[in-house]
Amino acid sequence: MLRFCVGSDHFAVCGLLLSNARMFPEPRTIATNGLEMAVYEQGEGPPVVLLHGFPEIAYSWRHQLPALADAGFRAIAPDQRGYGRTTAPPNVADYRVSELIADIHGLLDALELKSAVFVGHDWGALLLWQMAMLAPERIDKLVILNIPHYPRFPVDPIALMRERFGDDFYIVNFQDSDEADRVFGADTRHFINRLMRKNQITREDFEQLPPEHRIVSLLRVVQSPHASGDALLDSNELDYYADAFARSGLTGPINWYRNWTHNWEQLQGVDQRIDIPTLFIGAVNDVLIDPQYIEGMKPLVNDLTVHMLKDCGHWSQQEKPDDVNRLILDWLIERR
Repeated sequence: MLRFCVGSDHFAVCGLLLSNARMFPEPRTIATNGLEMAVYEQGEGPPVVLLHGFPEIAYSWRHQLPALADAGFRAIAPDQRGYGRTTAPPNVADYRVSELIADIHGLLDALELKSAVFVGHDWGALLLWQMAMLAPERIDKLVILNIPHYPRFPVDPIALMRERFGDDFYIVNFQDSDEADRVFGADTRHFINRLMRKNQITREDFEQLPPEHRIVSLLRVVQSPHASGDALLDSNELDYYADAFARSGLTGPINWYRNWTHNWEQLQGVDQRIDIPTLFIGAVNDVLIDPQYIEGMKPLVNDLTVHMLKDCGHWSQQEKPDDVNRLILDWLIERR
């Protein structure tokens, strides 16, 4: 058990950095939108709901829960629909954005919360951007990690991705078959260990690669004989993830991607501007995100603060937990 301190001109807090899976709180189960949802909580005070991405679970916030709790907040992290100990409905349509938003509204209702601060990473961020457009009334403030707010494309984004990146691009590949479901689920420990890496490539080096080598194929990453970069997780953390996905499988999480076109259709005619106070924490070496989209987000979010983490890739809250905690707490305390 390690001690860490987070400090700034606005606020200083010491907390516990929980890196051992055994120290993560046990969940309670709540009923929401037809699901049994596993919810992990720590602390008392104003609520902060943390939404994970792919392929993560509530455990990806293991460094943030104690920091928020020690700072006087009630940190709430669910395993989202299809993940971990939460129900995984069988059909692709069960994972449409309307269902995902209803899950979160049901979570707030079950916890008797009118609204909350929301923090999202990866798909959790995408969900929150859509919730901020479609149902903003229950969001007090937004903290977004890595994924910017994209304006709605004029054409089907899957068709655009297929044309630009080809059929091997992971989001396109997910639409076409269940190969990824089977390959990823065959050895969940190997799958997580190959995806959750750090120090894989800098943005500068990535941009020097030939275009065909800049297309992200998760199947190639998992099936490659060599892992890139350094392991992000220790053995206990890796076991926790592997056990969770061995239990839930990968089809539910991948089904989120299979509704990309449907979700795009649902945003036709919806105002793309966000009026909720927002903190965006990006990562310089997250090569999934073209910097032009971070710039393109700025006119769409009326009250936006942007910080970019150096020497950090896609898994920001796990790669740079102290920096992420400090940025979140400083901003929340300043905005309180």
